Amino acid sequence: MKDGKGSPDGREATQAQHPAPEAGGQTIRGQLFVQYGYMLLWIFLSAAVILINKYVLSFSGFPYPVALTCTHMLFCSILAWTIVKLGWAEASPMSADMYINCILPIGLLFAGTLWTGNAAYLFLSVSFIQMLKASMPMVVFVVGVLFATEKFTLITGVNMVVVATGIAIASYGEILFVKEGVFLQVASILCESVRLTLVQILLQRRGIKLNPISTLYHIAPCCFVFLALPFTYMELPKMMNDPKLNVNIPLLLLSASTAFALNMAVFLLIGKTSALTMNVAGVVKDWLLILLSVVVYGSSVTQTQLMGYGLAFVGVCYYNYRKVQQMKQLPVGPRSADAEGGAVKAALDLDLRVDSKHHPTGADVGGDRS
Repeated sequence: MKDGKGSPDGREATQAQHPAPEAGGQTIRGQLFVQYGYMLLWIFLSAAVILINKYVLSFSGFPYPVALTCTHMLFCSILAWTIVKLGWAEASPMSADMYINCILPIGLLFAGTLWTGNAAYLFLSVSFIQMLKASMPMVVFVVGVLFATEKFTLITGVNMVVVATGIAIASYGEILFVKEGVFLQVASILCESVRLTLVQILLQRRGIKLNPISTLYHIAPCCFVFLALPFTYMELPKMMNDPKLNVNIPLLLLSASTAFALNMAVFLLIGKTSALTMNVAGVVKDWLLILLSVVVYGSSVTQTQLMGYGLAFVGVCYYNYRKVQQMKQLPVGPRSADAEGGAVKAALDLDLRVDSKHHPTGADVGGDRS
């Protein structure tokens, strides 16, 4: 039997050591197909949660944001509890002291984020809200500096001024500018920024890692309790005396299940794509929502708004780019799975609904943060 390059045995040995490039290419293509499939699913669900919430609150005869958010929290609590008890996912163990000192403050702020964020849809268009949300990294940075989790630098300060200027121009160009709505959205952004900072201080520094199911399992029930109080004393009496009230159970379940599905999409994405890719996906989602707001709900978007949002958009993109570059400069060890996973969570503009983008958040439960 011949040996060497020209022999059958030689060819077999060479092929065994060097698999056909087509096979490797097919594997890479398959991975990219799955990765971008999950990313498109996340964009779709994130946009769907916002548009459905807007419809429920503004057009379906159910203008009660606390009641809607309570529905989301109750639905997510039940599903998360069921998934954990069936053994399909694990919930991180939590002592009573840890729950009171860490989870309750975060849950209270989360409830405030969802309540005020959803309430803003009663007054403002989806497109204008998305423009206001571009201020999120700026507010998170300012809060981080106040809590000493971020370090102020001149270049970042100038970056934030650019974002703030763009938001101010976009607000000036808004035709249907309602002060109550802007106040509610600003309150939502502020609550979310403080919440993200507390997640970093209270959980991440203690080495506590919560996946989306674990986050829902621990935080959704206390959010429901916090929201039940304003619901009982503020909205329930109005609902009982509202002759135009339309409680569309299938629509409410659709809203809640879409929010829960968004969390599952996040769970699938973490570890399967890069932070840079998710930041790009977040940008696509934001512009898509502005377009859908115009097409679906007839929102008016002026040229001044587009110019202002474009300026803020450039500022946010540069901020995201610098964050990703900083992550890449981390030592190889810390950077591996945990660093990349945290960066992807940061990029996921996660709407416990609807989404926050620039720090690890855990999961979206269903209000409007996207």
